[in-house]
Amino acid sequence: MSFPTSPTASSIKITGISPTLTSVTHSLKRQARSRGGQRWLIEAGYPPMTRATFAPLWAFVNAQQGQYNTFTYKPPIYKDSSGTATGTLLVNGGDSAGDSSIACDGLTGTLKAGDFIKFAGHDKVYTLTTDATTTLAIEPPLMSAVADNEAVTYNDVPFTMAFVNDKQEMSVSEDGFVKYGIKLIEVV
Repeated sequence: MSFPTSPTASSIKITGISPTLTSVTHSLKRQARSRGGQRWLIEAGYPPMTRATFAPLWAFVNAQQGQYNTFTYKPPIYKDSSGTATGTLLVNGGDSAGDSSIACDGLTGTLKAGDFIKFAGHDKVYTLTTDATTTLAIEPPLMSAVADNEAVTYNDVPFTMAFVNDKQEMSVSEDGFVKYGIKLIEVV
């Protein structure tokens, strides 16, 4: 199931969450330990809209039963690569879970650091840490293996999401316009 593409959000906020345990001793020595994993939090705000424009979005939101269901969401405004990449990007040779450097082929042009990518066999969305043409440096490291010739999506990247909480609110102003915003968390 896909999140409606209309109406379109007028602003988005994307947050990367990487759980870390840290402690600082009285001598100011810091210890940090990664708990592993990483996920995306996406908040989107919508411009004021009429009830008729808002109704299909409200229907979809309520059909998700709060946090219960999952869906794909393509963030507007920031959904495509910022580089000059074209072509069908494929994994070249396959890589194991935990790898953060992925050999690829089939790309013309460049993907840019900060671009989102998604492997065909994964629900997880990764981000590039450097500009790339044939080798993708990603964060977080692969959650599971990728196969040789597995396709890599770099435009219209679909995030697998759920609502952050069970309560969804909208407000209606005196002039009849609806104000609305969403808060989604990546789930895999």
